Amino acid sequence: MKISDNGPEPNAFDIERATKENANYRTVAWTGKYLQVTLMSIPAGESIGLEVHPETDQFLRLDAGRGRAKMGPSKDELTFQQDVSDGWSVQVPAGTWHDVENIGDEPMRLYAVYAPVHHAPGLVQKTADEAQRDEESGADEPPSWSVEPEGGQPDEHA
Repeated sequence: MKISDNGPEPNAFDIERATKENANYRTVAWTGKYLQVTLMSIPAGESIGLEVHPETDQFLRLDAGRGRAKMGPSKDELTFQQDVSDGWSVQVPAGTWHDVENIGDEPMRLYAVYAPVHHAPGLVQKTADEAQRDEESGADEPPSWSVEPEGGQPDEHA
């Protein structure tokens, strides 16, 4: 299925089909002024990556595979743990350290909704390493037309 991030214009697509067919670590599917939709595929034994978004709420929904959601007030204190699978959602409040590990034997397919916008529109990152390089180089920045918190704190990764 081909999807195209058309920026803050009206859009509709079969998100479950697109999520299940997405083989990339991250594909930015739609970028609005205030929120963003990304598709993710996490290989067996790997994870999204432990991180915190100080000013970004996040909603994740699994459409394939099995995972373990971990969240807490610090990277060393992940007091919330829940096994999740197809149909489960995970809500991550801003400022919460979080990760979702693939505990199954097939790719874990999920989508994420960020508010505010978190990534460059239309960005496709095949691997987690590519995503990290894009972040470090500045290639993965929200567009100038999105509304970002004033004086925002940067994300952190463990």
